[in-house]
Amino acid sequence: MQVTETLNDGLKRGYAITVTAAELDAKVEEKLKEAQPTIEMKGFRKGKVPMALLRKQYGERLMGEAMQDSIDSAVRDHLDSSGDRPAGQPEMKMSNPDWKPGDDVLVDVSYEKLPDIPAVDFAKITLERMVVKADDAAVQEALDNLAASPQAMTYETKKTQAKKDDQVVLDFVGKVDGEAFEGGTAEDYPLVLGSNSFIPGFEDGLLKVKTGDVKDVEVTFPEEYQAAHLAGKTAVFTCTIKDVRAPKAPEINDELAAKFGAEDLATLKTQIADRLEAEYSGASRALAKRALLDALDGVVSFELPKALVEAEANQIAHQLWHEENPDVHGHDHPEITPTDEHQSLAQRRVKLGLLLADIGQKADVKVTDQEMTQAIMNQARQYPGQERQFFEFVQQNAQFRQQLQAPMFEDKVVDHIFAAATVTEKDVSKEDLQKAVEKLEEE
Repeated sequence: MQVTETLNDGLKRGYAITVTAAELDAKVEEKLKEAQPTIEMKGFRKGKVPMALLRKQYGERLMGEAMQDSIDSAVRDHLDSSGDRPAGQPEMKMSNPDWKPGDDVLVDVSYEKLPDIPAVDFAKITLERMVVKADDAAVQEALDNLAASPQAMTYETKKTQAKKDDQVVLDFVGKVDGEAFEGGTAEDYPLVLGSNSFIPGFEDGLLKVKTGDVKDVEVTFPEEYQAAHLAGKTAVFTCTIKDVRAPKAPEINDELAAKFGAEDLATLKTQIADRLEAEYSGASRALAKRALLDALDGVVSFELPKALVEAEANQIAHQLWHEENPDVHGHDHPEITPTDEHQSLAQRRVKLGLLLADIGQKADVKVTDQEMTQAIMNQARQYPGQERQFFEFVQQNAQFRQQLQAPMFEDKVVDHIFAAATVTEKDVSKEDLQKAVEKLEEE
């Protein structure tokens, strides 16, 4: 077998591989000998079929396998010896497509290799990290929001008409074409007007009702409604109003704290302060991470595989097009051509992706099985009642597992760099942090 370099241009590599007819024949012979002890054929005992007959019966099929095995082996050996890491699946093409048994096999192999990435002195990277403390005013604001939340709100009967944010207790019967439908009937149902917990139009139809009223409310189910037999249908709900109640915010005390699982008000305040500071810390970390990526982008330079950049630019352009055209869900749309802006963003993403992957590999950064399991469990909580099906989907879908693992790996690499970089902390207000986050989101 012979491997000859035909292209060496930047990251592009090309090789001509020659597998001789003799090598192929020897490979076929090897495969036949391996299989011979297990083969049965009429007129011969198991394992006693002559090699010539086996070659006649199976030789053509095994020739194809031998050809593929030989080429794959040659490519593997070359990559091992050269240290090249292809940026994508190597392209292989026979250069003698009119091949016939007895001929040598000639194959052209080409690929773009991943670049050699220069080392970075993390200690020379200087970053500033915002620190925000949860002060009394922020804790009080959060307490006020809790007191005004549906979980804490209480309601008192009123004699006036129902308005937005009031609670209406009612019986209702829904009918489509004069026939009651499953799930369209309820008694003593407490509904907060403006909560948007019913289909559009239903709650608006109950504004200005009073206790004792009976009112028909006509609504149309959305075209995308989950119950297909009701989607797009017009329904009439006959509503009997049994009580109209005005909202009353509870006092902020130990009783309110108990509603949210805290032992007392002081404990609840501590929990709120901890949660707020965790939120502030998360926002601050996101800002510091962006600053770090900007710094890395500025200090490191290396050639990028054109195929990776092109694929990333196409994906960015496609995603942004669908965001601008949300009504188009499939791929039946005009061809989308990436702009210079898409290309520039793609180059940054590919560059930083390769850099972080290289840093993580050299630092032996790994996402543990325990971390993956926790991430899968967190995802499963988004599908209540379908957790088992979700776990089965994850087990069978390697691509989805990779999608879960990739951001976790990236965050661990970022933390590794943070630990070695020069990071100073700066105390700022919540408002300053919010402005910085808003500015980042606008970019």
